[in-house]
Formats: sequence, C-alpha cells, structure tokens
Amino acid sequence: MTDRLLVLVRHGQSEWNLSNRFTGSSDVDLTGLGVEQARHAGRTLRARGIRFDVGFTSALKRAWRSLDLILDEMDQSSIPVIRSPALDERDYGDLTGLDKNDARATWGEAQVETWRRSYDVPPPGGESLKDTAARVLALYDRDILPRVLRGECVVVAGHEHSLRALVMVLERLNTTQIAARELATGIPVIYRLGADAAVAERLDPAG
Repeated sequence: MTDRLLVLVRHGQSEWNLSNRFTGSSDVDLTGLGVEQARHAGRTLRARGIRFDVGFTSALKRAWRSLDLILDEMDQSSIPVIRSPALDERDYGDLTGLDKNDARATWGEAQVETWRRSYDVPPPGGESLKDTAARVLALYDRDILPRVLRGECVVVAGHEHSLRALVMVLERLNTTQIAARELATGIPVIYRLGADAAVAERLDPAG
C-alpha cells in the first residue's frame, strides 16, 4: 500500500466553518468536531494499512493540527512533516471574517458564488483559485511529486481551495468541472500515481 501513493486531506471543521464565516488565510483553530474528524481520518487510513514516508501541511493551525492528529492515530508521529505557506488556504480579501449570508446580502448571491467557485475571478483584495493554484502547484512540482514518483507515500493536509487546485490537475478537470467539486472536512482522498505522474487509480479510503 505504499507505492506512489498521494493522500490529500482537508483539515477538520474549524471554528469559522462552524460559524459560517469566510476563513481564508486567517489562522483559526479546530472545533471539537474538527478534532474528531481528523482522528477519524487517521483511524481510516490506519485501517487501510497505509504507512507514510513524509507529510506536507499548510502553515495554518487547522491544517497542521489536523495532520498531527491523523499521524497520532496512525502511530506515525515521527515521520518528517514539512509546513509550507504555499499550501495555505486562498486569501479571501475583503470577505475574510464575514458571515457568508451577510456577504450575500451585501454583494448578492450570484457575485459571492462567482468569487467562491469560479477559477479566475478573485474576491476584492483576495486570491482566485487560479492564484492559489500557482503557489500550490509550484510546491507540488518541486517537492511533493518527485517524492511520490520515487515510491514514497505522501500525505498533504490542506484546505478546500488549496487542495482543489491539486485535484484539478490530478483529475484533469476543466474550470467548469472544478467549480462543482467540493472537498469535505476530514475525508481523505487517496490517489495511486503511475510512473508518468498521472493518476492510475483513486482508492476508497474505507477500503
């Protein structure tokens, strides 16, 4: 179960997920449910028999703490873990900290959904998915993919949009398809890559 495996995990529920606020690059912590979601992800991966060689996480607490909890459940806390702001959530700019319903009341449902789900339209003062992808994919190409292609088993703990940027490339989705793709908190996505770096198989985390 360790040949060219790449596992992506969105952090567990955060405090601002719970309060329906745009979180973005704000460094908020996990809720109690978020802690349990991360631990459950670890138990699921352990039951799969997966042994990681290295972990990557964003520099934001909700992601690196989730990875710590996952690895603790797997008895793999001793593996090297690299924290990188390249994996941080997209910057929501002027929307950061706002209740999502309040934002819709201010700018309108259609505009807010365009900012949230489009590929290349950023919110005021913030990043689009395209902007986020530029930094995420630079790290992936330079540091993550070479390890996977060497046969290492790699886990990446990140955020909805930083991981969507990777999913778009891995699954070869277009800008319309990625707009409809969501990643649930605390649910691992497991890929087996071929020697050509393309996804050979997507595995069910539950086995």
